[in-house]
Amino acid sequence: MFTPCALATSASALLDNSALTGEALPLRLPQGAEAMSSNMVTVAAASEEASTNLNAVASAVEEMAATVKEIAAAGHEAAPHLSCVGSSRDSIREILQEYADAGIRRIVALRGDLPSGVGFAGELRYANELVEFIRAETGDWFSIEVAAYPEWHPQARSPKDDLEAFARKVKAGANSAITQYFYNADAYFHFVDESRALGVDVPIIPGIMPIAGFTKLARFSDACGAELPRWMRKKFESFGDDAESIRAFGLDVVTELCERLLKGGAPGLHFYAMNQAALTTEICRRLG
Repeated sequence: MFTPCALATSASALLDNSALTGEALPLRLPQGAEAMSSNMVTVAAASEEASTNLNAVASAVEEMAATVKEIAAAGHEAAPHLSCVGSSRDSIREILQEYADAGIRRIVALRGDLPSGVGFAGELRYANELVEFIRAETGDWFSIEVAAYPEWHPQARSPKDDLEAFARKVKAGANSAITQYFYNADAYFHFVDESRALGVDVPIIPGIMPIAGFTKLARFSDACGAELPRWMRKKFESFGDDAESIRAFGLDVVTELCERLLKGGAPGLHFYAMNQAALTTEICRRLG
């Protein structure tokens, strides 16, 4: 089922008109920004003919702006994440101005999670309110991306409520959406169909999580509501501590998933690279 040579046959054609994005996490070390930028530029180089854009996450605006400039110097675009929970309108307005002054034109607008021990929920409680605020403050300066959940947000009361919440974010002014990662392509295609039925017409880019190891992935997936199909779990479990077999099987699974998504009309791919460029680079190589 997972044949590397079959996956590579139409790779170049698949990527010709597809946007690839990658996501990095902030590193709390003196060399953190440099390491993050290096990882993201490596990912970009693997897919430079696919109009690559880069999403980078950082907690400090100054660090983020510096990293964005470094990535831009390598010829790529970066989009910082901005969350609203626990923040005031004034603080968000200040961050938006910092990003605009740094020449940033894309932003990922999220609700976010309330930090432990913080009692102030913020003046903006939901992502659609953040999108509305960004539009009111900055007009069309930023291209705004929002989150989507093909397998539903774990805190949603129902699939219907979650889908309607997503539609509100888009109708508030979002330009596109990036999904939570998943390993069931049917879930993505169903979500897109359901969204279109609600009048959502922006690009919905599937999130892709390369598989570096099984134990951490399983734990994280259980926490965030991403389904790991039973056949995948059993196959990974059968490898035990054989890291090389886990990596090889994971690459085959994710590459085939990417191929199916692109052939099915997905407008691009968003890689959760987790500062590990090698796996994402290999998947891009296989796809062409």
